[in-house]
Amino acid sequence: MSAPAGHDTGLLAPVRAGTPVEAAVSDEAWLQAMLDAEAALARAQAHLGTVPPSAAALITELARAEAFDTRRLALAARETANPVVGLVQALTRRVAAHDAAAAEYVHRGSTSQDVLDTAMMLVAARALRIVRADLTEVTDALGTLAERHRDTPMAGRTLALHAVPTTFGLKAAGWRELVRDAQDRLGRVLDGGLPVSLGGAAGTLAGYLQYAALDTRDTPGAAYLDRLVDAFAAETGLARPVLPWHALRTPQADLAAALALTAGALGKIAVDVQFLTRTETAEVSEPAAAGTGASSAMPHKQNPVLATMIRTAALQVPALSAALTQCLVTEDERSGGVWHAEWLLLRECLRLTGGAAHTAVDLTRGLRVDEARMRANLGITGGQVVSERIAAVLTPRLGRAAAKQLLTEASQEARHTGRPLSDVLAAAPALTGHLTATELTALCDPARYTGGAPHLTDRALEKRATREAT
Repeated sequence: MSAPAGHDTGLLAPVRAGTPVEAAVSDEAWLQAMLDAEAALARAQAHLGTVPPSAAALITELARAEAFDTRRLALAARETANPVVGLVQALTRRVAAHDAAAAEYVHRGSTSQDVLDTAMMLVAARALRIVRADLTEVTDALGTLAERHRDTPMAGRTLALHAVPTTFGLKAAGWRELVRDAQDRLGRVLDGGLPVSLGGAAGTLAGYLQYAALDTRDTPGAAYLDRLVDAFAAETGLARPVLPWHALRTPQADLAAALALTAGALGKIAVDVQFLTRTETAEVSEPAAAGTGASSAMPHKQNPVLATMIRTAALQVPALSAALTQCLVTEDERSGGVWHAEWLLLRECLRLTGGAAHTAVDLTRGLRVDEARMRANLGITGGQVVSERIAAVLTPRLGRAAAKQLLTEASQEARHTGRPLSDVLAAAPALTGHLTATELTALCDPARYTGGAPHLTDRALEKRATREAT
């Protein structure tokens, strides 16, 4: 069946189409989060004795997204610039149909931004838990690759050219470290960085106090407000803010930064895989499955589609997150436009990052490594890839300047003639009596010049194990 006009099916965003995070940040998910915020507020107020428990229970029971017309609410939002006003009216009618008295306690003393900001934090928390679970699988897969290929030599490349040898294990360990950094930052956001929003019309909570005064014999004061925020936080599972944050957008900025770093970390893996899977490089390849990576015109191709999808997200999220961070610059006690601009920016950051993380699970689990091709590519320069090593060995014998000059000229000759660097050096008069042809051949073996790569890989894996144990 075709989707309703205007429905975002993910046609232009395959990286997140059909992934768990897409459902977690859908219109229906946001609607349910707003309803969850309304229900949690009623329960919090009931806990403090300012709303009848029966009314709070009924509001909670009826606050189900499937009972509301999302499209109708969206169209109604054009009259108020946010979806909460229409939702409150619809929820009030729904509750009133069961109990007119209970309907009086829907949205008691609240304001649209309290509900929508709290809903944003609920949506973000639910999405981030999905992302973190996927990142855990990615780090596990990368740890396996790093350990398996601890000693697998490959060409290290700088500015697109062969530099000195490294190991694929170290490359995989580096990817893992980036993903672990992203996990840590997402963890800090989840651990106290996603607060409830409770400020009332202008951040003073005056409406909550006024309505509470109608329902209690005592005049509520600061202690009531503290208890209300605590109860609301407990009901939602979100953090308690120090102040109302209608115009203090730190939570959104923190989310933006963490999501941009996560997408970027996954993007680094994707770009490396794209390069290493090129026909002329062919050191890795994506997992093969029927139809995956097919070209519409060239039957021989299996395109690196997983890496490509991840890279699309990595290119978009930082730009979107920058716009989200810009929303820190908001006027007065509530913005006319800045707050509203955050909603789609945050959702797109969440679902693109979540889609990239989910795709990265498949990529890293199934990545195929061609060790023989890595060794063959190391030999392309005929030993020039270890010129740094030869220069270091010759410096004590010839002096630094002379050694560098000799290696520069020998490398040029090897490049122009196609002869191995060791053969060119063996014929150099300046090396007579210093190194034998056998010694030069051994020194020019790239597999013997991976430096501390194996040790660094071990250290990264040990660090990972230590962090997971604590």
